[in-house]
Amino acid sequence: MLVHAYLRASTAEQDASRAKQQLTEFAKERGHRIAGYYPENESGASLQRPKLFELLNNAEPGDVLLVEQVDRLSRLTEGDWKQLRSIIKAKDVRVVALDLPTSHQFLEKPNSDADAFTARILAAINDMLLDMLAAVARKDYDDRLRRQKQGIEKAKAERRYQGKAIDQDKHKRILACLAKGMSLRETAKATGTGTSTVIRAKKLQEQAAAGV
Repeated sequence: MLVHAYLRASTAEQDASRAKQQLTEFAKERGHRIAGYYPENESGASLQRPKLFELLNNAEPGDVLLVEQVDRLSRLTEGDWKQLRSIIKAKDVRVVALDLPTSHQFLEKPNSDADAFTARILAAINDMLLDMLAAVARKDYDDRLRRQKQGIEKAKAERRYQGKAIDQDKHKRILACLAKGMSLRETAKATGTGTSTVIRAKKLQEQAAAGV
């Protein structure tokens, strides 16, 4: 059994490797060494996460996908979460999250006194809690977006909203990369930004060209 650590942050400005040491120590305390680290700067609300799927592609049946918290793995809608869960189950990869104690059993040394029935019960309870935490993570994401939207609408009504300031130098670097024919992801990586920032810069350029 190999342990693969997935480290996710939402934007390029955040440190995706922040929890690396914590995950390393967690695995070491249970007698395991992490075989690979997969840091990624992408939204947990999106299934478009190359590093996550690289991890799953490299994992073998019985391996462990280790995360700091369930929301690092998923802030997905119910449909997308079911799709990801089916992929994980098809690979027979076990998810272990530091904030989900029932999942820690997958890293513990086998207990000779535990029978197959008990193991199945614990696995079923863990699956239920994993689904619940994924749903909570999505609700938190939706609530945050709703509060943000309400704040913006209030600021607009009071004529206080100016929008997010544009980093002109960053946008110039992004547009230069796009002009060379680089893809959105290649541009994001080259400029140290998120794909959402690249899309925004591209959209602003198109609007300017159209005179919008």
